[in-house]
Amino acid sequence: MRPWLRRLVLQALRSSRGFCGSRGQPAPLPVPQKIVATWEAISLGRQPVPEYFNFAHNVLDVWSRLEEAGHRPPNPAFWWVNGTGAEVKWSFEELGKQSRKAANVLAGACGLQPGDRMMLVLPRIPEWWLVSVACMRTGAVMIPGVTQLMEKDLKYRLQASRAKSIITSDSIAPRVDAINAECPSLQTKLLVSESSRPGWLNFRELLREASPEHTCVRTKSRDPLAIYFTSGTTGAPKMVEHSQSSYGLGFVASGRRWVALTESDIFWNTTDTGWVKAAWTLFSAWPNGSCIFVHELPRVDAKVILNTLSTFPITTLCCVPTIFRLLVQEDLTRYQFQSLRHSLTGGEALNPDVREKWKRQTGVELYEGYGQSETVVICDNPKGMKIKSGSMGKASPPYDVQIVDDEGNVLPPGEEGNVAVRIRPTRPFCFFNCYLDNPEKTAASEQGDFYITGDRARMDKDGYFWFMGRNDDVINSSSYRIGPVEVESALAEHPAVLESAVVSSPDPIRGEVVKAFVVLTPAYLSHDPEALTRELQEHVKRVTAPYKYPRKVAFVSELPKTVSGKIQRSKLRSQEWGK
Repeated sequence: MRPWLRRLVLQALRSSRGFCGSRGQPAPLPVPQKIVATWEAISLGRQPVPEYFNFAHNVLDVWSRLEEAGHRPPNPAFWWVNGTGAEVKWSFEELGKQSRKAANVLAGACGLQPGDRMMLVLPRIPEWWLVSVACMRTGAVMIPGVTQLMEKDLKYRLQASRAKSIITSDSIAPRVDAINAECPSLQTKLLVSESSRPGWLNFRELLREASPEHTCVRTKSRDPLAIYFTSGTTGAPKMVEHSQSSYGLGFVASGRRWVALTESDIFWNTTDTGWVKAAWTLFSAWPNGSCIFVHELPRVDAKVILNTLSTFPITTLCCVPTIFRLLVQEDLTRYQFQSLRHSLTGGEALNPDVREKWKRQTGVELYEGYGQSETVVICDNPKGMKIKSGSMGKASPPYDVQIVDDEGNVLPPGEEGNVAVRIRPTRPFCFFNCYLDNPEKTAASEQGDFYITGDRARMDKDGYFWFMGRNDDVINSSSYRIGPVEVESALAEHPAVLESAVVSSPDPIRGEVVKAFVVLTPAYLSHDPEALTRELQEHVKRVTAPYKYPRKVAFVSELPKTVSGKIQRSKLRSQEWGK
């Protein structure tokens, strides 16, 4: 990059004045590809992180200027539908205007100051994205939560985070009111509704009256941006804090390489707004100038998803493996996905059988990625790289990912161990700050020069990682170590299995054995359970090492899951062991 251009871009990144109501003369405009290249270089660790950074100021408002100057295709920046005719489309300019109005609501009616915390518990409606950007503009720290949270969950999160404000919808407001008196930090409550409620401010009314002029708060790169409560697969949920730069710049490279986004793409991620993948989408799509597509999707419905893909010009789709398992149960040849060119998955292990069915019926490859609430994307299969079915790909830069033993020593290829990220001598900037108010947990997550993810895997000689399960999920039966994902993947290849969860179960001879909890596909619900158990056991013996087969099988109507949709093996394991 030429020196004058580098100086110009870094000047835009470092400027304390923004385009948020600024009346100064704008600097000459570089081409978007070169701006994105600079952000990507920072994301990859090839250029230093600027001292000051604010995503709304340094990314969204830059794209608004590029759009105004004709340097972006006519796609919207945000496109929302509800499936019954309602539709919202915002350009980057309109997003900027509406989010500045929302920022004035937060700073004015809510009295939020930089560093104050705000909980966002909203379904997939445009206000979630609007308020998320407004939090960035005001310096407030956003705390997303899923709409399935009940009174106990809300009270725990509000008390632990000491959030000063919450924004939610009609269905959640009564739950908040029920525990409001036990949350002394909570000062203002915003309601997204066409009606009023005592004790609540109506966000839509305030937004209509708010001024579109707002000057962004100047935030340092390491200032807090968001707090996520971990999904709670083990123990009570913990608060993971991310910074302005860890999320704001940390996803640019993976958005370009793994998600393969450009200014022409329309990206749909079906995730819930309370899960980190909603933020992953926001921070990977918008730096690359892409459009975020959202369907309100009140409940997961395979036919609705497939019809949406057929109706709208969506180029890029991301779903958790559970949803892809549902999609491949349908006759995909009945649908025409004329715009779809790229599909991705993450959040849990992808069964090879699901990937192969999706690719065979749609002609679109399915690229798996791996990360955590604490990180950005750790491993992935970038477009163009050879995929080894069942692998979660290679380490994603700038991370140095290794398999280590319990003392933090790097293990050779082929050996199973802990998935770990090197944090010494240099801690990657695109990494969580800490577990808030929990220094013991923060310290326990580190071993030697590494952060220990809590997941187990092996790395082959080519650098591909193969997920085995959580540390506490691995089954040790007669000295054989068995990863539950291996067994679940084998079961997934049988037409009777819709989904399954595999855990250890006590055994007087072997210490513990493999037990599979299986949700059946509709066609097999009437089959004889004993005969089907034997059939599934023989099937697993055929497709994987025989010692891994489930010696116990239970047929269930559903599996316990976290509010973000991950299967809770810990609950099934506790049930088996009487804990």
